[in-house]
Amino acid sequence: MGIESQNVTDYPNSNTIFMVWKLNDDPKLKDVFQQLCALVLNLNNSVFNRFPDSRASCVMGIGYEAWKKLKLPIPMPKELATFEEIKGIKHTAVSTPGDLHFHLRADNKSLIFDMAIEISNLLTPLAEGILEIHGFKYWDARSILGFVDGTENPHGDDRNYFAKIGDEDQNYKGGSYLFVQKYLHNMDAWKGLSTEEQEKVIGRSKENDIEMSDDVKPSNSHIALANVEGENGEELKIVRDNMPFGNPSTNEFGTYFIAYASTFTTTKKMLTNMFIGDPVGNYDRILDFSTAVTGTLFFVPTRDMLDDFSG
Repeated sequence: MGIESQNVTDYPNSNTIFMVWKLNDDPKLKDVFQQLCALVLNLNNSVFNRFPDSRASCVMGIGYEAWKKLKLPIPMPKELATFEEIKGIKHTAVSTPGDLHFHLRADNKSLIFDMAIEISNLLTPLAEGILEIHGFKYWDARSILGFVDGTENPHGDDRNYFAKIGDEDQNYKGGSYLFVQKYLHNMDAWKGLSTEEQEKVIGRSKENDIEMSDDVKPSNSHIALANVEGENGEELKIVRDNMPFGNPSTNEFGTYFIAYASTFTTTKKMLTNMFIGDPVGNYDRILDFSTAVTGTLFFVPTRDMLDDFSG
């Protein structure tokens, strides 16, 4: 029987809730965590049986400090650590706390709303919800900035290859490294640019989502810096499940960046290119309009691990 991963390779859905929780010190913590792991498995099984066409799922990630606090297996996943901020000459990929991350998605928002309630009811007595974002599909998978998001995502079998840990870490094979950032967009400044100027920031056409040729694409465009290669020139990818969010009455608009990867090294290389620049100082121009206000690394155990953790 093969390894059964959590649903890290599905495509973004119409509705999403992201939640980050901070665990308190409580003698009942271990018992409640066992119940939580069982609940996550149960929620996934339940929505699949009741609404098999809903593409609904709940994915749970665990942070470095929580792993230690919960006394989970040692050695821990090889690249699980507290994310260290990446500070460039102008912009910073900040590091913020987070013990548990939940990625809830479905075509029908009612399903994820109920899942969020069940998780919150269990965690509230001994944890603090420090972030909750309700994302939605915007037109044809565009960000609030108006450009299609996630075009560079891998497809087919490549999604498993780039999203899930392989033989390099046998103890955690099938798991995934999850990195998340909440970005807030300065829409007034962004709208002050012409469409042509916006396209140079992104590196793609706005209407048809066609990438600029290398001799035209600016070296500080988002596409130029977010696409990275390995030491031997091989293409490195992550599975993005970014979702837009917004509150028009308060003028808060943003993107929740969420990346599943077989190695955090790939995600970190992308972030370094964006915030430090390649070469140094040639940072991602999109950061002049998008500010990262959170940044946290988690490990996503397999469903088999969750079953073990549930006691």
